[in-house]
Amino acid sequence: MMDIKEKISVIMPAFNEAEVIERNILETIDTFKRFNLDFEIIVIDDGSTDDTLQKIKNISEKFTNVKVTRNMENYGKGRALKKGFRLATGQYVVFLDSDIDLHPAQIETFFDIMKLDNADIVIGSKRHPNSVLNYPLQRKIISSVYFFLIKIMFGLPIKDTQTGLKLFKYEVLKRVFPKIVVKAFAFDLEVLVNAHRLGYKIAEAPVIIDSKREFNRIGIYEIIEMWVDTMAIFYRMYILKYYDKIG
Repeated sequence: MMDIKEKISVIMPAFNEAEVIERNILETIDTFKRFNLDFEIIVIDDGSTDDTLQKIKNISEKFTNVKVTRNMENYGKGRALKKGFRLATGQYVVFLDSDIDLHPAQIETFFDIMKLDNADIVIGSKRHPNSVLNYPLQRKIISSVYFFLIKIMFGLPIKDTQTGLKLFKYEVLKRVFPKIVVKAFAFDLEVLVNAHRLGYKIAEAPVIIDSKREFNRIGIYEIIEMWVDTMAIFYRMYILKYYDKIG
């Protein structure tokens, strides 16, 4: 049982998840209840074109600690997380993908590592030696290539940035989010690069990924967009010194 007295805000961005979103929110609620934690779940519908928003509203009407907001258009995961953070009232903030390929029960390990390592951020890492992965080969290749490139470009002391389960102390995001520009897939990288530059300690945790999708959602357009955003982060960080001027 986790000995966490402070409130936890779980932020879940969702896009066209009507088939699974109710079940996944309920599973997340049950998990945090079993841990006997004070928590809230903030679900952001990122411009879904199916019934995702209505499904989320159905849950929020039954549970007072489930908050719902939406973007009128699909702006991207990064912008959705920033919007959700504005509603957060917890001392800790968890990013959790709404498909819960990463089961929320794994957050117990994240809190253990945060305490043991005296870390400010704990991220799930697909490259951790104890991780167990079941997800499409295409996604594995993209992940490996991306890690290699950002290691060269940014020298982060971590082996993964994109895994969809992360734990932050609230104060970290409060300080970092005003600097964030990226709205989509490279958002995680921009957050971690800035947190590291500000001196916050980042630790990695093993994860179990059980992907329910046979194919990866990331196509060639998304890969190009991610690479452009990554180069833009590098440019802002090292050429413009943009992040040093903000916040």
